[in-house]
Amino acid sequence: MSVKNQHWGSSLEEFLHEEGIHKAAKAEAVTRVLMWQLAEEIHKKGLTKTQMAEQMHTSRSQVDRIFKAKGNVTIETLQRAAALIGRELHLELV
Repeated sequence: MSVKNQHWGSSLEEFLHEEGIHKAAKAEAVTRVLMWQLAEEIHKKGLTKTQMAEQMHTSRSQVDRIFKAKGNVTIETLQRAAALIGRELHLELV
């Protein structure tokens, strides 16, 4: 007789809560979506990372950190990146 998977039938949200990783997974997902949106807009505008860095008055390595979606990127940096593509960054507490 096979052992039943304890997560069988549970939702992803329930699974993440049960594993104690819901907050981390949600933060990672939000960050990745934001970086994907930024990358898509940069690609549409035909900008390179070097051009983006120049226009943001920052280093190419900082732009790389933004797109890797890892580490601490300041809200100010994200706002400048959003402004570069004609968008605004909106954050809210819910």
